[in-house]
Amino acid sequence: MEETTIEEHGRSLAAPIIFTIVVAFQLLSRFIEHKKKKGSKSGVEKQLRGEIKQMYKEASSLSQPSTFAQAAKLRRMAASKEKDLAKIQELHSKEMKLSYDSYSKGLTILKVFTFFSLVCWFWRLPVTAISKQLVEPFGKALSWRGGSPMNDNVMVGIIPWLILSTRVGKFICRKVFN
Repeated sequence: MEETTIEEHGRSLAAPIIFTIVVAFQLLSRFIEHKKKKGSKSGVEKQLRGEIKQMYKEASSLSQPSTFAQAAKLRRMAASKEKDLAKIQELHSKEMKLSYDSYSKGLTILKVFTFFSLVCWFWRLPVTAISKQLVEPFGKALSWRGGSPMNDNVMVGIIPWLILSTRVGKFICRKVFN
């Protein structure tokens, strides 16, 4: 008698724990994508931008015919620094892309391993039980590999639960990162 209550208690916690794991993977994946797109500015880039801005400002203040050569020289120096900045940004973006790609691949491998482990663990066991009235037209689909209905409840299998959790997790991530 006591074994069934412990087993039912463990099963009742399985669904929220699996959902939390799936949402955490979604959030981490979206966070990596967001950081990859956004990138980060290094101190050298900020300094070069400031120098370029200052040179153009000085060049625009030299508008007299006698200072034309000095203004042209400042503009050429600013253009040269812009080329240097473009090279630095290109190298930095390649480094960031490689770094975030390795994080993304590692996360994907961990996600696949975790999902596979969950599927193996709950293959013939129901993850949770939901009232038939709540899932009336979808009861059969949700109970796939979850077992037969008991006490007017639909037993939800692991694969439908992972699919449902993934969809809800993607929806949550869109709301968080947009």
